[in-house]
Parts: sequence; structure tokens; C-alpha cells
Amino acid sequence: MHSAVKAALRNAKRTALEGAKRAGVFTVVRNSGWRQRRLLVLCYHGIALEDEHRWSPSLYMSPSLLRERFELLRAGGYQVLPLGEAIKRLYAQDLPARAVALTFDDGYHDFCAAAWPLLREFGYPATVYLATFRCDRNLPVFNLAVPLILWRRRGAVRDAGAIGLGELDLRTPRSRADVWARIQQLAEKTGPEGKHQIAQAVSDAIGGDYDAMTHRRMLTIMRPADVTRLATEGLDIQLHTHQHRTPRNREAFNDEIARNRQRISELTGRVPEHFCYPSGLYEPEFLPWLAEAGVVSATTCDPGIAARSSEPLLLPRLVDHEGLSTIEFEAWLTGAASLAARKAAAYRTGPSLL
Repeated sequence: MHSAVKAALRNAKRTALEGAKRAGVFTVVRNSGWRQRRLLVLCYHGIALEDEHRWSPSLYMSPSLLRERFELLRAGGYQVLPLGEAIKRLYAQDLPARAVALTFDDGYHDFCAAAWPLLREFGYPATVYLATFRCDRNLPVFNLAVPLILWRRRGAVRDAGAIGLGELDLRTPRSRADVWARIQQLAEKTGPEGKHQIAQAVSDAIGGDYDAMTHRRMLTIMRPADVTRLATEGLDIQLHTHQHRTPRNREAFNDEIARNRQRISELTGRVPEHFCYPSGLYEPEFLPWLAEAGVVSATTCDPGIAARSSEPLLLPRLVDHEGLSTIEFEAWLTGAASLAARKAAAYRTGPSLL
């Protein structure tokens, strides 16, 4: 779909939501018994330390916007529950009014630096789904660091012949994507240390700031000491696989869960039992494997609000990010957005979905 058409549809949607709010629909749904029987699980990824939210607004959020979200939760009387308690109460039909749970994926250092202080200020519990492999290998994530460096040097043309890449044209999104594809090909058969060296070499060639990023611990996973400290301060840390991957081989999948659980248990003194699918990707065969591993719940990145009828190992979440407008966020908090989505689906496919 053409970008202009997408923008027009999005504006129309926001206008409709604004009208619904003015008409009192948000208030009615928010205070309804229907909403009280449901749990909204919010998903966050990165909280920007610098300009990451301008580079990738679908992945990063500014600390100021996160504060605004928390202020909306407080002003609207939403009950922010610990994830484990929220899930138990969902299926026991014992949720308080306007129940919400907060989750953060991966366990980046920016959670520790930017999100955790805000959570403590507001008194909100949260869960971090921690990918543990990079916790012990504390370097910037290659697949994030290099594209960010390229974006920050947008408009430039540089020669990287010394590292086998030739001319690097960073003037347009398409040319930067081409450069990134060539860098990925160069790094294809290297390990973490090799990728670190390539990132450093690319940064040096284009006048980037990889050294500064590394020093500030941007795009890195929390260190073991950080995980332990935050766990003692009340942070809930749960499963996200060891290497942030979900192999379709049962033995390899189980190994990912087992290694992830063991490392989290070592760092926190608690055995995790809740899981989040890396990148939101899941397959039907994962459900019995997770159940056999003693996993109580698993969250996706499928937008929705959880009900007692929801499959515990396929719980929906709202992925919140810089590009989600305030009115859209409020619509999801109240439940109005979920109701609208269900009605639209029923209209398209017939009444059998109701």
C-alpha cells in the first residue's frame, strides 16, 4: 500500500478514535464489566538513551514518552499488576478494574538506565524477558549498532576499501540498506568478537561513534551484576530463550529454554516460569514443548487484550512504541480498540467469530 494511503487511513483512524472519546465511548468501555474481565499486557523494547527513537521509532521510545504513558495509567486509575499475579487472576476471574501488566523484551541496558528509575518512581511492577547469551558477552548488538551508525552518518559517502567494502553511499535509506546488506554478508560467518571488530572497522571508516556507543553501553544487554541488583530491588525476570531464537527442532528448542532458565535462576535466585517468544515468532509445536518445560504463560506480539478464553501460551500484547499516538494508546487501555478490532473482524468474516 502506498505510504500516502497508509497515512490517510491512519489519520482517519485517529480522528474516529478522537470522536469516540469525546462521545464518552472510552469511559463506558473502561468502566465496563467486559474490561474488568480482561488484562492488557503492554510490551516495550528499547528506551532511548540518545536518538534511537528517531532512528527506529517502531523499536525505541523516548524516556519522556514512557513517562507520559505512565502518567496516563495513573490518571486513568489503571491497576498495574505483576505479570504472574495478573495471569493467575485473569484465569481465576479475579482481576481488579482496568488491569494492566508491563513487560520489557530482551533486557537491554537502557531498561536499567532509563526505564527502571521511572518504574520505581511510579511504583509500577514490571517483567523483563531476558535473553541471557549476550548478558555474559557485553558488546553492542551487531544488528542494531551498525544500522544506527550508518543512519547517524546519513548523507555521507565514504571509502571502506581497506576493509573490503569499497564505497559506502549513505545518502538515502535505500543506499544505506544496500550498504548494510554488504556488511551482513561480510559478517555472515563470524562470531560475536568478529562482528565487534567489523562494527568497529565500519565505524572508523565512516567517522562513526561505535567507541562512544560501547562506552555508554548503548544497544547492549544488561550485565549479570545489573540483573542480580534489579532482581533484589523487585524486578521480575522471565524467559526469552538463551540466544534469542526459537529453533523448530525440539531438542534445540528445549535446550534454549533450559539454558535460559538456568542462567536466570543463577542470577536472581528464582526459577522463571513465564516466557516471551523472541521477535514474537511462534509455531504450533512450541506450545506442547513449553508446557512440558513447565512454562505457565507465553506472550506474543499479536495486538490484543487477554481474556479468560485466551490460550495461556499465546497471550496477546500491545507493542507500545514511539509511533503509537496517545489516542491509540488510550483506546487500547480502555479496551475500545480491542472491541473495534473484533467488530471489524466479525464484519469481514461473518458472525461465527462472535
